[in-house]
Amino acid sequence: MHHIMGAYMTYFNIRHQRPGHLFQGRYKAILAERDEYAAELSRYIHLNPVRANLGDRPEKYSWSSYPFFIGLSKAPTWLVTDFIRSYFGKRLGGAHRRYRDFVEVLLGQKYRSPLEAVVSWAILGGADFVAFIKDRYLQNRGVDPHVPALRALAGRPSVDRIIDVVEAKLGKDRFLARGVELYLSQKHTGKRLREIGGIFRIGESGVSQASRRMAMKIAEDHKLRKIIEEIEDDLNLSRMKT
Repeated sequence: MHHIMGAYMTYFNIRHQRPGHLFQGRYKAILAERDEYAAELSRYIHLNPVRANLGDRPEKYSWSSYPFFIGLSKAPTWLVTDFIRSYFGKRLGGAHRRYRDFVEVLLGQKYRSPLEAVVSWAILGGADFVAFIKDRYLQNRGVDPHVPALRALAGRPSVDRIIDVVEAKLGKDRFLARGVELYLSQKHTGKRLREIGGIFRIGESGVSQASRRMAMKIAEDHKLRKIIEEIEDDLNLSRMKT
């Protein structure tokens, strides 16, 4: 049963281009650089119900905290609104109004999610902020197999490194080696399908299909699965497996 679940997890993650366990984490927690991104994230969250067609205005969604941020209702003691509101003025009434204008200027418009800038599923901020967090808090921390963000931030192998290791192991079977290279590149490098495809000179769908086929082979072939594990060990990924 453990093998079946592990094999299905690998197949599902390749198909949907996602990392980690099938069911992990209670919520999506992101460390954000305060000054540049906090207000943008707050607006994005409050507009989520509108994007999901749960109402034409954010305050109409029953479970939204938006009414508390714009002064329509008194916030419960456990809800902190001052942090975000402080960006919009010191006086309560003016801050409520300016935050409301800030959020609702995007109603009915298409805009990019601030989450697209998140690094390794965990950090939202500029390059200096990301480097500071890595150097200050992650430099000497071991890789936790249950925290995908730490695995990603700890360092990933390059596609060239993967190709070198795979060819050393499977050089005689070039067809198999190429499939394994595509699979491991998609799984471990953190690069987009387009970037991987550019290296192997195939399209995004080609990368996705090749990775999916290899995932299915690995699930069915114990000998091949053993070879993949050995290659991952050679890449120092044994502590980073999901």
